[in-house]
Amino acid sequence: MEAFSNREEQFMVIEGGKQTYTVADIEALPPGERAELIDGEMFVMDAPSITHQRILGELHVQIYMHIKNNKGPCEVFISPAVYVKNDIYNYVEPDITVICKEDRLDEKGCHGAPDWVIEIASPGNKYMDYGRKLMLYQSAGVREYWIVDPAKKIVTIYDFAHGEGPDIHPFTEPVKVGIYEDFYLDLSSFL
Repeated sequence: MEAFSNREEQFMVIEGGKQTYTVADIEALPPGERAELIDGEMFVMDAPSITHQRILGELHVQIYMHIKNNKGPCEVFISPAVYVKNDIYNYVEPDITVICKEDRLDEKGCHGAPDWVIEIASPGNKYMDYGRKLMLYQSAGVREYWIVDPAKKIVTIYDFAHGEGPDIHPFTEPVKVGIYEDFYLDLSSFL
């Protein structure tokens, strides 16, 4: 990352010369640049596609309306800052996050594991969603993790709270949300 070449105080060098970045490096990025940290490794984020944004918007509306109509204690956010392990080496911006513990929220974002995370897979981020983030979210204590894959027209669900998954569902069927008793998401509009 060129942005950090003159700012060696912003990162540590560990054995083998590998840089370990921190949240301070994320905060120092130029305006408009976004990145995530997983165990001190920085990953630059590409701008989302139109398809990605359409799915994101529709999912957010369905989740928001369910919470609002049922006067639930949880809140839904689009791409919030999530200090998922509440340390300086892990920072992500999931596509959608549902947080049910108000004490984890402040003006900067969520500090600790959200209850439910949804990532929308893109061709350039599948390794992250199905690999690195899957392991991160599980180890951090996220209760439920969904990967919505528009190319395959499926959603893959990991119910970490009950040690279940992956469960794979096509967009043609309503999908049960594990953190709620009576909530199903309709993904058929994404076909």
